[in-house]
Amino acid sequence: MFNKKLFYIILLMLTGGAVSAHAQLSLTLDECVRIALNENPTIKVQEMEITRVDYSHKEALGQLMPSINLAGQYTRNLSLQTMYMDTDAGTMAIKMGSDNTHSGGFSASIPLVVPQLWKSIRLSENQILQNVEAARANKLSLVNQVEKTYYALLLAQDSKRVIEENHATAKLNADIYQKKYDLGAASEYDVLRANVAVTNLEPSILEAENSINALMLQLKVLMGMDVNTEIAPSQELSDFKGDMYARALSNTIGADTTLANNTTLKTLDLQTDYLKKVLDVQKMAWYPTLTGSASLMWHSMNNGSPLSGFRWSRASSVGLTVAFPIFQGGQRYYKQKQAEIAVDEMKWQRENLERSLHMQVETQNDAIAKSLKQIETNEAGVAMAQKANDIMQKSFKIGAASFIQLRDTEDALMAARLAYFQAIYNYLVAESDLEYVLGNTHYVK
Repeated sequence: MFNKKLFYIILLMLTGGAVSAHAQLSLTLDECVRIALNENPTIKVQEMEITRVDYSHKEALGQLMPSINLAGQYTRNLSLQTMYMDTDAGTMAIKMGSDNTHSGGFSASIPLVVPQLWKSIRLSENQILQNVEAARANKLSLVNQVEKTYYALLLAQDSKRVIEENHATAKLNADIYQKKYDLGAASEYDVLRANVAVTNLEPSILEAENSINALMLQLKVLMGMDVNTEIAPSQELSDFKGDMYARALSNTIGADTTLANNTTLKTLDLQTDYLKKVLDVQKMAWYPTLTGSASLMWHSMNNGSPLSGFRWSRASSVGLTVAFPIFQGGQRYYKQKQAEIAVDEMKWQRENLERSLHMQVETQNDAIAKSLKQIETNEAGVAMAQKANDIMQKSFKIGAASFIQLRDTEDALMAARLAYFQAIYNYLVAESDLEYVLGNTHYVK
């Protein structure tokens, strides 16, 4: 259920982002996912498709109901039919019929025993289930895309911040060397070296900015938001670290590696069930059918004007029609064989799919375990790089270290911090991909 903030966000989206120039929406990952599940056009189309298939199922059920028609017919005989009769006096010609014939009334029919139709209706029931699962698959995919885009955006922002901090330090060093050079206490080489260090970082900052803009736009598209709406993530990668270790310690990650909720496998099972029902339909083609019919008609025949001289008579009837399929050129036999082969093919496809999915689960579990170790290692590496940089800063101030040594420690600290954030990102992406494969995300039931 949405809170007031989410209600405001959706209201802002529906108004086309009219106030986006004056307000920036700060969104958590949870808010982004829930907005996407409610506003993404693909999800809305899939929900409409479910409704459409439900109507199709009701249409199929209507075939079991009586069919009632009201019909009328008028015929003008331009020449009457002549009948010849042989008599003792010779051949006699008799004109039969009238100039005008009017008829109208009701006719009804109802299928009483139609095995093939009964089985066909089960096909539409399966199609509803397939569309429901397709909608679930789209939601799982959307959640996975939103999560990975959000994580990538956080990584880009953290990377940009780290590079900008290193750039600010390099620029400060360059300013110091410029002042020393102006006082004659530093060489031109030192100034150039310091300025080159500043210049080398600027392309990385621009690249990070471009990535942030592209990922921000992608996130808006996934959420179905107006591209002019100003948004910003309210979280950082480090915010996910505490929950990450808590999940790992409680063995909630990778503990349930069954594929019972995997949407691809469920879809394949539904398709297999559909083909089995198709096979049942083909088998029912060998059975006879029984149809009931009834009619209530009025007839009038007259000569001269078609608008006068009516003489109406009523006729009614009921009947049963039994049809025994005997021979259709082998069509039923070969259709049944095709359906049997299709069912057998699905068995092999399922076996191959299960192997592939188990491999994906193992791969993601390995990636999660590896990322956890990398996070621990990189966290320690950041601490050591920070300490080494602090020592080098002090040594540089008293002249015990060169500028090159100082820049080496600053670059090492930047690389360690970037690797640390990359490890957190790798973990979160692997976790999201594992949830997608297992179909266990809490956003989608």
